Amino acid sequence: MDVLRPTIVRIGPRCYRKNHIDGADASSSDDYRTGFVEDDMYEDEACDACSYVQETGDGFRVTLDVPSSLFRYIIGKKGETRRRIEEETRTRVRIPKQGEEGLVVVSGTDRGGVLSAKTRISLLIDSARTKQPFTHFLSIPVNTPDILDAFATFQKAVLETCKGDRGVDGSIFQTPRKLHLTLGTLVLLTETDVTQATQLLEDCHAELTQQYLQEAPLVASLCGLEYMNDDPAEVDVLYGKVQLLDNTDRLQSLADALVARFTASGLMTQQYDHVKLHVTLINSLFRKDPSDTAAPTGHQREPRRDRESFNATNILKTFTEYDFGIVPVDTVHLSQRYSTGDDGYYVSTARIQL
Repeated sequence: MDVLRPTIVRIGPRCYRKNHIDGADASSSDDYRTGFVEDDMYEDEACDACSYVQETGDGFRVTLDVPSSLFRYIIGKKGETRRRIEEETRTRVRIPKQGEEGLVVVSGTDRGGVLSAKTRISLLIDSARTKQPFTHFLSIPVNTPDILDAFATFQKAVLETCKGDRGVDGSIFQTPRKLHLTLGTLVLLTETDVTQATQLLEDCHAELTQQYLQEAPLVASLCGLEYMNDDPAEVDVLYGKVQLLDNTDRLQSLADALVARFTASGLMTQQYDHVKLHVTLINSLFRKDPSDTAAPTGHQREPRRDRESFNATNILKTFTEYDFGIVPVDTVHLSQRYSTGDDGYYVSTARIQL
């Protein structure tokens, strides 16, 4: 790890440094009671500014809304992590029984100890979230009738022109009505998470609309192909390039602002300085899992699945400047992964109209 550029973990408005120490991998255990061995990487830091600590007759108490799927990260192998937190902070940590949802309750006679235990648990859960498959993503639909017609023509032409090229077949093309720009991905495991993300998107509405749409509506072209590795004969994902017709950076700024707001809230992990504006057209992951039409493209941390690359040399040679048409950028969706709505696009948990 580069000690000058450590991993940063955000919890609400606060920012913490995460020190790396080799340890057990929680994802390797499926047993609730076995759980996770905590890496010894957190300082015993109490957040004295916290105002949500309840004073009780025999001390202090704080609750945390934690998804049941992440309880094992607090418990640890044979209860080791919970026991260590309790002993070092002189608190009691109560966790709902296996298979039950509910609040994690930290109680103790010392307010500082309760806050310290709460901080440790929050850091554990925040770190655990980054290891979970994403459940939702911010998206901009790119599926107007003209775009769909152009994409169908493109797919037919590719399959005819590049017939016989290694790995090129109909199974690796995006589902047409699910063509979209992905701005960022989220792990929302509870109704509280979903409510918070929905409210944040709605809060962004007026601000973003006023800031980035004062000049004119956002209208973009989907034109040209690109890939993100060095060898066109070994491609996993082929993208369509997006550019506003007025040649401004308003769309880029809008996307970056949205991701920045969601990152600051702790709901999203920002991995790049700027959002990569692209539309996934072909993805080799679709070959194995056609239902995952929001397949990973580098926006989230997930185990790499076995995939068979394809030879895109002839596709790029013949269709590198293919023009799919014009699309209005008029909505941003909080979309559910692995879902299909009545209109063929992803089910939207929330959306804002630009």
